[in-house]
Amino acid sequence: MAFIYETENFIVEAFDKPHVTRLDGGHIKIMPKIKVLDRSELSPKLAIELMRLTMIIGKAFKIAMTNRGVEIMRVNYHDMDNWAYKKDEKPYFHIHLYGRAKNAKFQPYYEAVQLPDRNTGFYDNFEPLYEDDVKEIQKQINIILKERNYSNKEWGL
Repeated sequence: MAFIYETENFIVEAFDKPHVTRLDGGHIKIMPKIKVLDRSELSPKLAIELMRLTMIIGKAFKIAMTNRGVEIMRVNYHDMDNWAYKKDEKPYFHIHLYGRAKNAKFQPYYEAVQLPDRNTGFYDNFEPLYEDDVKEIQKQINIILKERNYSNKEWGL
């Protein structure tokens, strides 16, 4: 995973084995630093912080990838961890952000994201975000954090 951003309570990373290849929009994961089964186990403060963070990251992701030549039409937000059950592991809460590009070849933005088992080979040639994509996302995060709508005060944080 490529590090993108971190708060006191959450880590944001680019997925190294993405469900959506870079040119189809890309794939980011947001995880709380504490392990919880699902969002219902988050404190109210963490839930507020997470909502704000998903909005900031989603906006930055869309702007950054479009700036990098991948025209994002939409960002999808998914809570998932079902695959952990296949390995008899305990699932933990995290959110996937999927960029949905206008010219997507494998994961068209106007369709639901396809999520077949990793063993099918569907994802084998999917590319993760590039280092320069990550840098542009980080740049956009810093710009968005200066907007009044995303200030800690506006969110009661």
